[in-house]
Amino acid sequence: QILDDGGDLTHWIYKKYPNMFKKIKGIVEESVTGVHRLYQLSKAGKLCVPAMNVNDSVTKQKFDNLYCCRESILDGLKRTTDMMFGGKQVVVCGYGEVGKGCCAALKAMGSIVYVTEIDPICALQACMDGFRLVKLNEVIRQVDIVITCTGNKNVVTREHLDRMKNSCIVCNMGHSNTEIDVASLRTPELTWERVRSQVDHVIWPDGKRIVLLAEGRLLNLSCSTVPTFVLSITATTQVSRVGAERPLARWRAAVTHQRVFSTQALALIELYNAPEGRYKQDVYLLPKKMDEYVASLHLPTFDAHLTELTDEQAKYLGLNKNGPFKPNYYRC
Repeated sequence: QILDDGGDLTHWIYKKYPNMFKKIKGIVEESVTGVHRLYQLSKAGKLCVPAMNVNDSVTKQKFDNLYCCRESILDGLKRTTDMMFGGKQVVVCGYGEVGKGCCAALKAMGSIVYVTEIDPICALQACMDGFRLVKLNEVIRQVDIVITCTGNKNVVTREHLDRMKNSCIVCNMGHSNTEIDVASLRTPELTWERVRSQVDHVIWPDGKRIVLLAEGRLLNLSCSTVPTFVLSITATTQVSRVGAERPLARWRAAVTHQRVFSTQALALIELYNAPEGRYKQDVYLLPKKMDEYVASLHLPTFDAHLTELTDEQAKYLGLNKNGPFKPNYYRC
């Protein structure tokens, strides 16, 4: 099986060792960029094995993308620049879950936040949340910080970089390191000065400089930390010795011996144990039952107590008392 982030490993094996797919049972992908790559392969009829889209699981979208980035954007910027956020003008490119988290954190710290967006629904959400929707060209000369959160390429181009004010901070919170055109800065007329680990000053001939963080790579993995609570929900598996000795097909067994499964782990187990023919060579969402299961395992952390439906209420809603409580397409 392939457990991937961004589709990089999948892409590498597809290009270098395509025959390996004959022995691979499935792919689990956890990022926007990687999911886009998988859907492109599927649409072109080139996806050789079933793939599970974990990125669009609610437990991944909210905890890793929204809640984690809401904290790590401030942590990463503080660790690298020691800056204050009050009064700073910031433009956040992209108002998906990552962008929403970054904007909320910066707004709470007193920053003036602008948003760029291509999707009219996300754009309308940004407006309703009190952010000014702009094109990057409109504010590039005045902002103090530029943050990319799109998963796309060439979001911040050399033209934008040339027009930035002195000491503007540039960083990326999306998966792809191509969001900022860093390659265009490696030219003879520009001077690179390493200030500290993961912090570079790029200096123009007239003395203007920008502060580039992590050379355009993902800020919260390069310059910050990801809380263990988030990793517990999205990425890790803790299985007691007793649990580990049981067949994988029994993952639904009662939660005992402090077993904890993440969304990624459950997706791997589901693909591994699925009978032949259940999953074809396509991209699938993680079943909602598993998404809810991961969330329920983490509620005791907050001493939280779920309300249970009565038989009458369950019948009225047309639900099983034990879930799933939302349809599989539900993302919020």
